[in-house]
Amino acid sequence: MPKVRPMRPLIRPSSLHPMRLVPALAAALLLTPVPVKADSSPFDTLLGSWRGSGQIELDKGRKERLKCSAYYTGGGSQLGMAIRCQSESSNVEIRSKLSESGGRVTGTWEERTFNASGNASGQVGAGKISLAVSGGVTGTMSVSYTSSSQSVSITTQNIALKSVRIDLTRS
Repeated sequence: MPKVRPMRPLIRPSSLHPMRLVPALAAALLLTPVPVKADSSPFDTLLGSWRGSGQIELDKGRKERLKCSAYYTGGGSQLGMAIRCQSESSNVEIRSKLSESGGRVTGTWEERTFNASGNASGQVGAGKISLAVSGGVTGTMSVSYTSSSQSVSITTQNIALKSVRIDLTRS
């Protein structure tokens, strides 16, 4: 009867030495795509709900206290803004849709209670949006913000609403 030879293992235990696996693992890690987080937009800090208070100035110098809520949507290069405030005798409802490119901002702006709307243009940087509004209403809007608080300042001409100043915190 012929003599049967024992089979040799395909992989020798000595070839599995951990130090021999290091180059293969290093190559695998280098070839694995790593997700890169895009730079966050200045708008991203504003996204979500906010609450606070402030003051409205109406025609003839009348001033009243405000209670306000704000909600920002979008992200990246787009920002939708809704700010609603109530005073003793009036409401303020600001809506805006903005787009950002290279620090420049363009879009639309409206105040619904006083029936005023226009185009918005301006700049955005770290912690601040500055807008000029033109069209059916002329004015400015400035939003200074951090991740937990913001101050909004609005001035207008040609309508009964003269100014709004509010301070908001995350709700």
